[in-house]
Amino acid sequence: MEATDYKVRLEIFEGPLDLLLYLIKKDEVDIHSISIERITRQYLDYINTFKLLNIDLASEFIVMAANLMYLKSRTLLPKVDQPPEEDAEDDDPRWELIRQLIEYKKFKDAAGFLSLKEMEQEGSFAHQPDAAELPAEEPAALAEVSIFDLIRAFQNVLKRFEESHDFGDIIDDRYTVSDKIELLLGNFAPGESRRFETLFQSATTKAEVIVTFLALLELMKLNQFIVRQSELLGDIVIERRDNQSVAAMEAAEVGADYA
Repeated sequence: MEATDYKVRLEIFEGPLDLLLYLIKKDEVDIHSISIERITRQYLDYINTFKLLNIDLASEFIVMAANLMYLKSRTLLPKVDQPPEEDAEDDDPRWELIRQLIEYKKFKDAAGFLSLKEMEQEGSFAHQPDAAELPAEEPAALAEVSIFDLIRAFQNVLKRFEESHDFGDIIDDRYTVSDKIELLLGNFAPGESRRFETLFQSATTKAEVIVTFLALLELMKLNQFIVRQSELLGDIVIERRDNQSVAAMEAAEVGADYA
């Protein structure tokens, strides 16, 4: 199984509006001040990276890409040459997209607030228990670290690799995803953690960088590895679950299947 034959199917995948909100937050700009040219370029960079990794994309991502390119083309036209819009209320072609993002963010924030309240309620008891030592705080799970953060980190690694390596010499080191899965499991002791970038230090080809990342995604789906991030856009740390954590996750999944 080679990189070109490997299809990535991620249950943690988010939608195109999530990606746009992530790009806006990453650039630290107000939603009302977004640059269609810049956000379209960044969005298409992510789409191209998804294709490079052979990640299955929902049709909504392609529709949004087409919409962004249409909006970008409209911003380049003089106002007198703007195409007629039946229900257009504004001259700025960005406003419909901005309205969508604002409404989506409202629901996303509300869902996050309710989820937080649910977690707080789960920790409440009718009677106050005896004082006990609090367990160590668990690192953030994969679901709490956006797939877009992982793709951004991978893009940075790939860019630095291409800048620092001479592709004049051909090196035959065809790794498969299965090879890299075994290698990562062999190099990480249970409970051990490392920075994301260190996974690619020994890579000698672009294909090996890609296959290593695909293997990491697969190990995350198998609950063998988790990722955590101390702050927005901060360094990403990869940690292999210990055997007890893996067993607990598998037991929870089995219980959910029979619930």
